[in-house]
Amino acid sequence: MKFALKTLSLSILAFAFFLQCGADVPDRKGMFAVIHTDKGDLVVELFPEAAPKTVENFVKLSNDGFYDGIIFHRVIPQFMAQTGDPEGTGRGGPGYKFEDEISAKALGLHEQKAGETGYFNRQISQIVVDKLGITSQEEFNQRQNEVQREAQTLMEKSAEEILTMSGYSYNNDLPSVPGKKGTLGMANSGPNTNGSQFFINQVDTPHLNGLHTFFGQLEDKSFPVLNEIIAAGNGNSKIESIEIVDNRE
Repeated sequence: MKFALKTLSLSILAFAFFLQCGADVPDRKGMFAVIHTDKGDLVVELFPEAAPKTVENFVKLSNDGFYDGIIFHRVIPQFMAQTGDPEGTGRGGPGYKFEDEISAKALGLHEQKAGETGYFNRQISQIVVDKLGITSQEEFNQRQNEVQREAQTLMEKSAEEILTMSGYSYNNDLPSVPGKKGTLGMANSGPNTNGSQFFINQVDTPHLNGLHTFFGQLEDKSFPVLNEIIAAGNGNSKIESIEIVDNRE
């Protein structure tokens, strides 16, 4: 009987240890994060090869408990859920910023014409305004013919050229992944302004390619949790903790 009790106790301890070491992660090699939320677990595969500094930053903040208790402050149905701001306002961060990790080549931006999709109209408009020295909406309206000529020329350039002209820079040695349903991306306020905030796509987001560093992918089984977080609305869900599981060996 004592032997049986001892065996049972060891089994319970082993099971508890198994849970602590990421029981919910897929049974394959890779680096994973289990984002424990008050709505359930979001299991994510991280991509250190595609975005090494971004993943390193995310892992460090997670292990330091930075994300514990932080809300999903911005959720948009049929778009994404954003979190990672300790202030909960969308303006907070870790106290530093770091550069983007994006390959325009891997995303096909070097071959895509900027005017093909309309995704980069905002950047094109700003480039035109700056080039023509336009300082008001009234002047913009008065010079529509010039604006249209300049914009048409820019639309023939590649998306990479337009985004580079807008201040973005690219590392074409990286195997970047595009914005798809379930990808994790760094939230930012422009080129090279990454910190702690990130978002998880509920749908494909091709219009964000070249603008945001994508560094992970949500597992299919976690989509119901993501959908619940988004359905709950702004500020009504939170991260409890994040567990990193490195199964690359």
